[in-house]
Amino acid sequence: MPRGIRLLLAVLACALAIPAAASAKVWVVKGAGFGHGVGLSQYGAYGYAKHGFKYDQIVTHYYTGTTIGTAADKSVRVLLRDSVGNVTFRGANSACGATIKAGKSYVAKRKGRGVVLRTKKGTRVAQCGAAMTATGAPAVVIAGKGTYHGSLEARASGGGVDAINVLGIEDYLRGVVPRESPSSWPIEALKAQAVAARSYVLSSGSHGTFDVYDDTRSQAYGGVGAETAKTDTAVSSTHLQVVQYKGKVAQTFFFSTSGGHTENNEFSSLGFGQPALPYLRGVEDPYEAEAGSPYEHWKRKYSVGRISGALHGIGLRGKLRNVVVTQRGTSPRIVHANLVGSGGTTTVNGPQLASALGLPDTWAFFKKK
Repeated sequence: MPRGIRLLLAVLACALAIPAAASAKVWVVKGAGFGHGVGLSQYGAYGYAKHGFKYDQIVTHYYTGTTIGTAADKSVRVLLRDSVGNVTFRGANSACGATIKAGKSYVAKRKGRGVVLRTKKGTRVAQCGAAMTATGAPAVVIAGKGTYHGSLEARASGGGVDAINVLGIEDYLRGVVPRESPSSWPIEALKAQAVAARSYVLSSGSHGTFDVYDDTRSQAYGGVGAETAKTDTAVSSTHLQVVQYKGKVAQTFFFSTSGGHTENNEFSSLGFGQPALPYLRGVEDPYEAEAGSPYEHWKRKYSVGRISGALHGIGLRGKLRNVVVTQRGTSPRIVHANLVGSGGTTTVNGPQLASALGLPDTWAFFKKK
């Protein structure tokens, strides 16, 4: 037998004689849902609509003890840009008391404690004081952002200017509904979204110079570019309709996927431990599973090192040995849990745990394999 082959066989024999290393342990987290879990489930509303339920039935299911009423019309102030160096726009024919050309671009920029309006070439048009308001045309176009109904306000803020869109609530909703629910969804689900979104903005407190953000800190808003004929119909056919509880507009939180059951507001990431609201109770969501949400059920895997590292930020002592859930909500969402580490035990709440691990929801079960 050639020497090379003998050496190869010897190496293989040694390798076979070494016992296989034990496979590393991993933590498996299985759960359901996506979002804070409170109020209307958007995929659940889709399921209800597919089963023939009307928008008012859908809405009052998710908001316990509520009715549908009518609100007064009002304008909404939406923050589009926060403390930027300048705002370039076109589409208006009046700003700061000066007549401007709708087809040309202008720049609002911070100067001292106020805002100055210039042409795109830098020629000064007007000194506007603390804020510039551009109005007059059907819509205003903000460079790098989009097209919006109503007027544009550029207000001195921080070291720059805030860009705020001021418009009627119904035009605002035309840019919200298609960003929150796909326009391909059943019309009754879109109507339910319109009523919930309208109620949400009317029940939200002011942020000082503006009412709402244009993103998920409030609700997603895309302006004219987001509008579709079907979602416009959902808005117009529910004109000024809102969710009411004891005669007042309810704070109608909504989210993506419930996993089959929504949650009480006081157990959610909206503000853990906040006062319980009687219309934000956890309810069964029987048709959501048919709606096709990718988050109806989910699974995540973590190595021992990775999960321990992630949980150190919320107080885990040493390496993670166990997650003992001590309280769940009206759904299986975690309210409180003990992190049992090699150096001791730490108590955390469900939102802290989900945030530290990047979980889609607090509906979670832990197992080490």
